[in-house]
Amino acid sequence: MSKIFSSIFSFLRNLIKSKIVIGIVVVLVLFVGAYFLFFHHSTKYQFVSVNRGSITEVVSLTGNTTPSQSVSLSFGSSGNISNIYSALGKNVSAGQVLAELNTNDLVAQLHQAEADADTQKAKLAGLQAGASPTDIAVSQAAIDKANQDLSNIYGSIVDTSTDAYAKANDAVNTQLNPMFNNTGNNTLTYITSNTQAQDTAQLAFAASNATLSKWSLEISNTDNSNASLESLLSDGISYLATVRSLLNAVSATLNSSPNISAATLAAYKMAVSNALSEVNLATSNLNTISQNISSQKLTVSQATAALDLKKAGALPSDIAAQQAQVEQADASVQSALAKLQNAQIIAPISGTVTQFDAKIGQFASLNTPLVSIMSNTGYEVDGGVSEIDIGKVTVGDTVSMTLDAFPGETFNGSVFYIAPAETNTSGVISYLIKVSFDKADARLKSGLTANVNIQTKQDDNALILPQYAILQNDQGTFVETLTNNKVVQNPVTLGIQDETGNVEVLSGATEGEQVINIGLKS
Repeated sequence: MSKIFSSIFSFLRNLIKSKIVIGIVVVLVLFVGAYFLFFHHSTKYQFVSVNRGSITEVVSLTGNTTPSQSVSLSFGSSGNISNIYSALGKNVSAGQVLAELNTNDLVAQLHQAEADADTQKAKLAGLQAGASPTDIAVSQAAIDKANQDLSNIYGSIVDTSTDAYAKANDAVNTQLNPMFNNTGNNTLTYITSNTQAQDTAQLAFAASNATLSKWSLEISNTDNSNASLESLLSDGISYLATVRSLLNAVSATLNSSPNISAATLAAYKMAVSNALSEVNLATSNLNTISQNISSQKLTVSQATAALDLKKAGALPSDIAAQQAQVEQADASVQSALAKLQNAQIIAPISGTVTQFDAKIGQFASLNTPLVSIMSNTGYEVDGGVSEIDIGKVTVGDTVSMTLDAFPGETFNGSVFYIAPAETNTSGVISYLIKVSFDKADARLKSGLTANVNIQTKQDDNALILPQYAILQNDQGTFVETLTNNKVVQNPVTLGIQDETGNVEVLSGATEGEQVINIGLKS
């Protein structure tokens, strides 16, 4: 056993003395030293200081220069162009007529409207002044004539009634005489199949003779009073109606197979036709007198009312109505003037003509642009702000701009207009803004590309950190500091960010504090 241990010990001693083993040990020592030298050491950090200074938030966009004022003009009506007074590139003044249509008809309409307005004003003046003695005398003369004409109509009643009586008597006792027996029983001289018409005719014959007797007596006893004459007129029309009923009944018997020869039947029908013509003519004459009396009474009444109105003077309502007529006539004058103006293209602003397509003899259609003017008051920049940034921009914001046409130069201005409604371009929403230049520059032209930086917010006393020193994750926004060799996350509230990548720290950090450079930027 002792020999075994002695042999092992002798082997280990020889192994230790071997050069190979010594080399391996050296390599192991070097490896362990390198590990501790190069890999096993404490973490080193870069720090960024929280500084106080000025920071400005900027919204950038690209726009184009446009004239401060520009207009496209057209005629307000259609017609042939008769005159032009400018050309492309000419300078024009506000109010200058540039072109006009043929206005002969419109001028005539204006003169007619002015004449009508003068007439209505004269009538109003007459109402306000009241009637003159001459006017009253004229109205009285009109009344006198109307009354005389009415009296003449009444004077014709007796003669016309007498003539109507004669026609009716001839119809009954001459034209119908062969058809009735003269035995006093007023029966027809023939038999007809229409017994009802026969009975009616015989009764009507007796009634007509009685009516004629009464009518003759009434004509003889009528005095010259209007009431008596009107009664005679009205009764005569009624008496003629009775005779007409007789004639119609006799005609019915003749149309119902009377037992008479064809020659006699034809003669009787002719007699009835003649009688109806006489009665109808007499009725028409009396009706005409009746209508003339009614019409002339109305004429007398109107003439009397006109005189009373003149004597009393115009009513306030009449003056107001005439005043309305004057206003309507004045409106017609203004309408005619407007039509004349619509037949002209008039420069609303001073500037340079950039389009002039009007030519003499050319037919101009309504509202077709023919002339454009660009004002001489300077330029502005129009651009679109995205819906993400539009909430940051307000009227009055300071603007700095560069123009591609003038490299290396900066132009200053301010926002003076923000469109209330969006512009949709292929589904992309933006809002039009307008920027004015602080100084006029004669080199500017329309359509130049402008690179616009709008200063929307500024804080001259802000705590500032670069964006790469800020940590953002699902839990919030943080900065990292080193406390007792341990990394600590401190929540921060951020404010505005400028275009260089700096951000305002509203809370969570202090001036001069060292925070870890998360982005590892020098």
